[in-house]
This record gives sequence, C-alpha cells and structure tokens, in this order.
Amino acid sequence: MPFELPEINLPAALADARVDAISHGLPYAGRISPPAAWELASRGQALLVDVRSNEERVFVGYVPGSVHVPWATGTALIRNPRFVRELLARLGSKDKIALLLCRSGKRSALAAEAAAKAGAALVYSVLEGFEGDLDASEQRGHRNGWRAHGLPWVQS
Repeated sequence: MPFELPEINLPAALADARVDAISHGLPYAGRISPPAAWELASRGQALLVDVRSNEERVFVGYVPGSVHVPWATGTALIRNPRFVRELLARLGSKDKIALLLCRSGKRSALAAEAAAKAGAALVYSVLEGFEGDLDASEQRGHRNGWRAHGLPWVQS
C-alpha cells in the first residue's frame, strides 16, 4: 500500500515532491531540493532538521537555525535508536512539516522513512544533502548539495 499524506494544503514545492514520491514509490512524503528546502525553512513553513552526527556538524558545518536530531552518532555512525522519538519531540506534532538534511541525501531518506512508519506523514528528505555527491576527484561539496548551491551555512 502506498504511503498516504493527510489532506492539507501544502506549499507547491512539497506538493510537487509528493507527486514525485508517488511516481517513484517512496515510503515517505518526498524529496526536495536544497534551495526549495531553504526557502520553506527560512519562511517558517517547515523545520529544517540536520540528521548528521554531531562530529559532522562541528567539523564540516551546519545550517544556521536548523535543529539537530542525529540519525546515527559518533565517527562509526552507530544508529540512534531514539531518533524517531527525538524527532517527534522536536516537531511537537506528527502533523508538522520537517525537512531532513544529511551529508548526501541517503541517511535523510532512511530517517524520513522511519518517521513515516511512526506516523509522521510530513517528513521530507533534502536531496543532495549538505555536502552532495562525490565529484571526479572523489571530493564532496563541488557538484551539488547545500553548500554547492551557495545556501547559508556556518562552521564552528
């Protein structure tokens, strides 16, 4: 059975993401581009949630105003068994819109799926992640991703 969203009026970018999710059979609300995610978060229409480890945020950087709920912790990236509970506590309601951001978009998709299974129907994965895909030199941050789009970020 396909994933179902509650009947609400979504911003256009999220409605488009939902159509894409249905066409690709995704088990969560959908995927959204970094620029669209920044627009929604900066307007207060969605909560941007960084699901990377604390070490990644400290050493690589993070988006100002994002909240941190790690999908995995430590340098070994041990799965956080409290992720869904912590995410729902930060959202305050299963009906809030959350945009999950990781390094490349892979962990955020897994985290969005886990949130959807727990009843959080408006959780989206940010495509490309914070650092994006590897380029020809096997480096991140140049081809795509939050930073490559020139979106706001800071470093400790």
